[in-house]
Amino acid sequence: MAEQVLRTLMRTTDIVVTGLFSPAAVAAIGLADLYARLPLRIGLGLGGGAIALSSQDTGSDATANRDEAVTQAILVGALSGIPFVLFGFLAGETAISILGAPSNVAEMGGTYLAVIFATAPARHVALVGARSLQGTGDTRTPMYVNVVSNLLNIGGTVALGLGVGPFPRWEIVGVGVATAFGNLFTAVALVAAIRWGLTEASFARPSDLTIARQLLTVSAPRIAEGLVATVAEFPFNSILLAFGTDVNAAYQIGRRMYQQVTGPLSRGYSVASSVVVGQALGEGDPDRARFEGWATGALALLTVGAIGVVLFFGADWFVEFFTDDAATLDYAADFARVYGLSAPFLALFVVLSGSLQGGSDTTTPFVARTTGMFGLLVGFSWVVGVHLDYGVVGVYAGIFLYYVWALAVVAAGFRWGGWADRAAKMMEERGSVEEA
Repeated sequence: MAEQVLRTLMRTTDIVVTGLFSPAAVAAIGLADLYARLPLRIGLGLGGGAIALSSQDTGSDATANRDEAVTQAILVGALSGIPFVLFGFLAGETAISILGAPSNVAEMGGTYLAVIFATAPARHVALVGARSLQGTGDTRTPMYVNVVSNLLNIGGTVALGLGVGPFPRWEIVGVGVATAFGNLFTAVALVAAIRWGLTEASFARPSDLTIARQLLTVSAPRIAEGLVATVAEFPFNSILLAFGTDVNAAYQIGRRMYQQVTGPLSRGYSVASSVVVGQALGEGDPDRARFEGWATGALALLTVGAIGVVLFFGADWFVEFFTDDAATLDYAADFARVYGLSAPFLALFVVLSGSLQGGSDTTTPFVARTTGMFGLLVGFSWVVGVHLDYGVVGVYAGIFLYYVWALAVVAAGFRWGGWADRAAKMMEERGSVEEA
């Protein structure tokens, strides 16, 4: 959670600093972030496979299998980031303009995208490396590395974005350079920690195709889930742009405010649930795994839900940190209130998804997110907001209903799904436990 506080604060700082330039700059960085989520989703997906195998093999004391899974995940992550480097340089501005952005927004967003995509391989390595170590129960090493990285990133955003002191004022380019440097620093530091024995995990020569296949089998639905979520954001943002640039900028601000105050806890609980569920399964105790998942979910429901209430009632005050544009402020406060109401549902959804991930079930969260985003976030918002002409109110309802639906699907999967048996069979197959 401490790690995620600073990571989220870094992204919040990007929006705050960019908001000092113009609402168009906020929209540009928000639209570029849609594409920037593609390498994020792939890195998180591979990290999901790594944390599942790492936690289970740690629980069963199969360290050789764990180390090979970590190594393979990091290598695949680095290689899969290369196409994004080319995309950023060759098609960045075009990618923003096809969303319907004005020319000035497309130019700023394309430049920012090219800069951050230059370090996409490093971003993948950072995400996979962190989750690999978390699977072993070591959440401190990724925290230390990311705290330093994010502090450097935040400082770089302020210095290079605003031209503080001796630094040049590069505005949106400076924000991108700071992010790119943070990605590179995190990747190098985590790889060095694993390579020189500063962590429980270590590198191993890849040789077991069963581990590689299982890693990809668990990662693929997680990657697909993230990519589908990213794809769905494109038509959703187009719907918002149809209501005006101010509405789109307000959405970016309201969402960022929500992520800043609730995201670190939700993500921290999700990682924790993956680790404790996976390690319990590795120790051959599925009943304890189920209890750990529900207990972590209950804790998230109480704490994140309480923060959601504060966000709902303090929305007007919170969003003033991001912009002073009157039209944007009103919409941003409303978006923040919607996310405040959605907080309990989203928190429990994220935690139970993490629990299922620890049990090697990444398909159920994929189904929950895909059906919810296209059926409710995009579909309902368009039908009610645009087709039936209810305006932005239809979008507010679509956001809320999406999280309610997603929670219902993963809760049913965790309660009645066969994830514990599936995890046990996969551990037997890769030789991490004795066959029953």
